[in-house]
Amino acid sequence: MRFGIFIQKKSIRVQRLKEARGYTEERCEEIMQNQNPDELFFQKCDRVIDNSESLEETKRQIKEILEKIGDTVTMRLCSIASGSSGNCIYVGSDHTHLLIDTGISKKRIEEGLKNLEIKGEELDGILLTHEHSDHIQGLGVFSRKYEIPVYATPGTIRGVREYKKLGEIPDGLFHEIDVDQKFTLGDLSVEAFAISHDANEPSGYRIEQGGQSVAVATDLGIYDEYTVSKLQNLDAVLLEANHDIHMLEVGSYPYYLKQRVLGNRGHLSNELSGRLLCDILHENLKHVLLGHLSKENNYSELAYETVKMEVLLSDVPYKPGDFRMEVARRDVPSDIITV
Repeated sequence: MRFGIFIQKKSIRVQRLKEARGYTEERCEEIMQNQNPDELFFQKCDRVIDNSESLEETKRQIKEILEKIGDTVTMRLCSIASGSSGNCIYVGSDHTHLLIDTGISKKRIEEGLKNLEIKGEELDGILLTHEHSDHIQGLGVFSRKYEIPVYATPGTIRGVREYKKLGEIPDGLFHEIDVDQKFTLGDLSVEAFAISHDANEPSGYRIEQGGQSVAVATDLGIYDEYTVSKLQNLDAVLLEANHDIHMLEVGSYPYYLKQRVLGNRGHLSNELSGRLLCDILHENLKHVLLGHLSKENNYSELAYETVKMEVLLSDVPYKPGDFRMEVARRDVPSDIITV
């Protein structure tokens, strides 16, 4: 939450500068001319306090803002694990807690939730992106212990049921959802959107609460205007930056696997991740997590610098310093992002 103290009347600004600093009229004018325009100041602040009047009036405004903040529900985003070997993302509010994918062990999921001060039985749902093992391999054990409802597209649920290594999962836990159709879990609005990947019916997720919104978009070989439309006006996003193209091309993967990763139903490269980020950047997008990095064909610093360079070289009116970006790791939870 960014607060700004603003004095609306120019005459009061000049008077206070004279009294506090002993400046001349000319010096006060010079200082104000070198300040950012008022419009830019307002854009950078979530709350503005007008300090033109009395001290009592300023206190009244502060009290009013603090009361409103007390009623505001925040959202949190945290990568418990993200990478080609396993994925599990937490998204929640003060009242509703969700996991996106369970591609790691039950023990690691529980450890990640403990870091968030949440117990397994407090979860309200598990959202699955698709049926590949690095996104569901912990689902069987975890769901049998906690009996958490599982939400996914019909194709994904079919793929999960066919994956015998998970063991028996009670049918009553599965709930079919359709892409582009919003549904509600607790106080969260959830929307699945289609992605291009070599799975039955894969999806990303956009989750909203009040005026806040976050999204998770990984495992997509390409993106288009539809993808961009689903990622507009976010406060935080986890984007795939799977591989460095050169590392993949000269690496040890067999030819067919290289073609799969590079194909339209494969994974997003660092460069494409940066270009997608440029297409969705806006004033309020303040948190970017780069995720699903390949262990063999990428590394954190390279992904970070490549995406950063794409933003720097683009013609968008935003630069890397305008938002916080970090790389989600496969073995350590990310910082908890609050919006």
